[in-house]
Amino acid sequence: MEATAEPGAPHGGQHPGPDLAGRVALVAGGTRGAGRGIAVQLGASGATVYVTGRTSGSERSEMDRPETIEETAALVDAAGGRGIAVQVDHLVPDRVRALVARIASEQGALHILVNDIWGAEIEWDKPVWESSLDTGLHTLRLAVDTHAITSHFALPLLIETPGGLVVEMTDGTDEYNASHYRVSFFYDLAKAAVNRMAFALGHELAPHGATAVADGLTPGWLRSEAMLQAHGVTEATWRDAVAQTPHFAISESPAYVGRAVAALAGDPEVARWNGRSLSSGQLAQVYGFTDVDGDRPDAWRYLTEVQDPGLPADVTGYR
Repeated sequence: MEATAEPGAPHGGQHPGPDLAGRVALVAGGTRGAGRGIAVQLGASGATVYVTGRTSGSERSEMDRPETIEETAALVDAAGGRGIAVQVDHLVPDRVRALVARIASEQGALHILVNDIWGAEIEWDKPVWESSLDTGLHTLRLAVDTHAITSHFALPLLIETPGGLVVEMTDGTDEYNASHYRVSFFYDLAKAAVNRMAFALGHELAPHGATAVADGLTPGWLRSEAMLQAHGVTEATWRDAVAQTPHFAISESPAYVGRAVAALAGDPEVARWNGRSLSSGQLAQVYGFTDVDGDRPDAWRYLTEVQDPGLPADVTGYR
């Protein structure tokens, strides 16, 4: 099946998502990839979405990618929501404090916080003693400190309104990460730490009527802008990459992850997931949403049962 929409496109032919009109979301780290997909899908459901990141039209982050927060905000608008781009380095507490104060002043509430901040370079296949200490510690700061700083300032506003949702974005579910080394000491530690953050936040938010989840939303093959570029394809032609990288057949667009978050935000019983580690494929089975091509890829089950055991690529029963 060929893709019918670009990453982050509103619905790709599926039924409309939940009604989030009147909801205010902060997607911290929404410049590209999963963050952009989430912001757009929240917008497609009618939410007002503050999109933050370091790369704007006038300045790039150390990742040196062309995508900007302004582009993401425009996609939110085009999807039917309201996108507001704010350049923020989430390692700087004063910048995050000012961001939350602005949201409180302009909207009076915050209903959804998505911590998707990342933007780190990784040294793969090197043990900790051969890795650059500066690079590794910077990775931890970008992956862990940013999430803690953002939660510190944003959660007092979020818990003012019962029913708030916090999504900690990571790579890999608790179950998968507990038994699989993630090919780098610092990457492994960073991703496990974010899952644990959601567990801890779940305990702290529950008395205030709010919910925290950690979505292992980034599959083995997220069709982010960088991933598509690396494979020399576009969202419309991504299946051309399967000939060279067979397991790429299980890949999913950023819109799929976005629909997972929108479904959670629209679920009046979302508290059932509090503190849980989830995946987009798992939630698709519960909420009934699809990816832009109409499929429901279950990447983490596929990785465990097919790719990691070294079996030939076959997505039958996994899409």
